[in-house]
Amino acid sequence: MRTLIKNGTVVTASDTFAADVWIDGGKIAALAAPGTVPGNADETIDAKGQYVIPGGIDCHTHMELPFGGTTASDDFDTGTVAAAHGGTTTIVDFAIQSKGSSMRAGLDAWHAKAEGKAAIDYGFHMIMTEANPQTLAEMSDMIREGVTSFKMFMAYPGVFLVDDQQIFRAMLRAGELGALITMHAEIGLPIDVLVQRALSEGHTAPVYHALTRPEVAEATGTERAIALAEMAKVPVYMVHLSAERALRRVMEARDRGLPAYAETCPQYLFCSEDDLRGEPGNEWKGAGYVCTPPLRPAHHHDHLWRGLRDYDLQVVATDHCPFCMKDQKELGKGDFSKIPNGMPGVETRLHLLYEGVTQGKINMNRFVEITSTAPAKLFGMYGKKGTLAVGADADVVVWDPNKAKRLDKANLHMRVDYSPFEGHTVPGSPSHVLSRGDLVVKDDQWVGKQRQGRGQFIRRATFGL
Repeated sequence: MRTLIKNGTVVTASDTFAADVWIDGGKIAALAAPGTVPGNADETIDAKGQYVIPGGIDCHTHMELPFGGTTASDDFDTGTVAAAHGGTTTIVDFAIQSKGSSMRAGLDAWHAKAEGKAAIDYGFHMIMTEANPQTLAEMSDMIREGVTSFKMFMAYPGVFLVDDQQIFRAMLRAGELGALITMHAEIGLPIDVLVQRALSEGHTAPVYHALTRPEVAEATGTERAIALAEMAKVPVYMVHLSAERALRRVMEARDRGLPAYAETCPQYLFCSEDDLRGEPGNEWKGAGYVCTPPLRPAHHHDHLWRGLRDYDLQVVATDHCPFCMKDQKELGKGDFSKIPNGMPGVETRLHLLYEGVTQGKINMNRFVEITSTAPAKLFGMYGKKGTLAVGADADVVVWDPNKAKRLDKANLHMRVDYSPFEGHTVPGSPSHVLSRGDLVVKDDQWVGKQRQGRGQFIRRATFGL
């Protein structure tokens, strides 16, 4: 199958230029001056007036995640189809090592969830809930399987939390293997005390999810994680950074030359603690905005955008973990601590960040970098994914800067019964989305010849920056 994308403006993380893109056999075969590509295409896409960019990489999703007495509402079918509609052509999800079990069992379980379902390509991180001699030895097995990054938690006592000694041991082992440790850096034990105190005082509304998880808890966790990585002499990657003080800790580390990296998420750039308060007479609406770390006061937005502009934040991922308001978020009615933590976002990430481009907060090259190129480099996919270059997978998005879209539930494809951005209109959208050369989405319609099972598992390389 040969495809020609003509008359577009190609945008990579470093360059912007007029070029035609020639795709052959699922790979990019040529980037050529307009009108100079030889041969006959089986399909031609006219991208006049549009940007041609690499497919988005969302390196933080949770499809079909069991959590809080329920399971995330998107599986690897519905979640990856929704991702494609939003211009994302690769995800990296999180497999879980259950306490007392092996990482191999966790990886096998997540392969079973994804195989035969995923519509776009996918990889896995591994959540480590223990760092004992068995699991430390297993890390090399995971790397041979192409799972080259490991997530550890300072939060969720009794479920995911590991202590500093275990984190440090895992970091040392990661350094030996070339793996990357990613951290949920939020000190969970004091948070649990604040949660119990709030409930004992009769504070049950969704906003107390934020009020019991203060900014200092994230800043302290971030500082601790960076200190442990510095002692171990290894890189570290902070997931879902939400607040100014945590960002400052990353900035200070990077200013000292340490390999500290961080992502933020669209919800921390566009939503705020006010959303958690709901509406007059309907404070329960705030449950749809419960995620961890929590949404912060709106003044944090400017700090995070600055972090993206100044390269102190490297990636925007989503932490996509959707739960329906009915039957799922409702588990926490009368007790905010039982509201399943998570928001939908895998479909709307590029839409929202492009709005940031139109507002002058970032430029188009940075837009491509934080949504595709940087995650590809950090997580061992660059060259195959994350750029438009000869030999790379033809994961390509034709982005129409004038195709406005209203982010209402009725206009989206995520399997969840609300949209956090209901009524919000964004200025641009994908007109065409190609995954390994296959046109899968056109004008917001799935047109791929195959859906379930067309996505391939990506065996990622070890950390190479």
